Amino acid sequence: MATPDFIRALRASAGHQLLWLPGVTAVVFDDEDRVLLARRADTLRWSLIGGIPEPGEQPAACAVREVQEETAVRCAAERVVLVQALAPVTYANGDVCQYMDITFRCRAVGGEARVNDDESVEVGWFAVDALPELDEGCLMRIKRAQSDDPTWFDATSPL
Repeated sequence: MATPDFIRALRASAGHQLLWLPGVTAVVFDDEDRVLLARRADTLRWSLIGGIPEPGEQPAACAVREVQEETAVRCAAERVVLVQALAPVTYANGDVCQYMDITFRCRAVGGEARVNDDESVEVGWFAVDALPELDEGCLMRIKRAQSDDPTWFDATSPL
């Protein structure tokens, strides 16, 4: 994800120390119940679409914006799938962040999936039973987004 200007301003005084930040993830399904994924430019791994809300931006609006910015797909946020503190991550430049992630189940409403910015090198729709290699957190979010059972997830277990 590209670093927003307000984070760069924070980093100017905070240095590389841990920043606790909001984040959103979008699990976007199309009319065939395929899921939208992007191959990240920084890691070359397939992932769900996500980002950091701008100050004052509502989380669902951020999820919709990030999907369109990164993939040219227009979507509507349907519901919250999960809210969870993620493990801290250290970036190549030494910056450390920990995200409070809000994952949304979204439905595609228009646009054609394509690489739409410099954050990904490939974008595509995948059948849930034919996903590329994904980390456990992405797989768990996809399964959670498919379920209508609000009780199946043990919220005390870490990602």
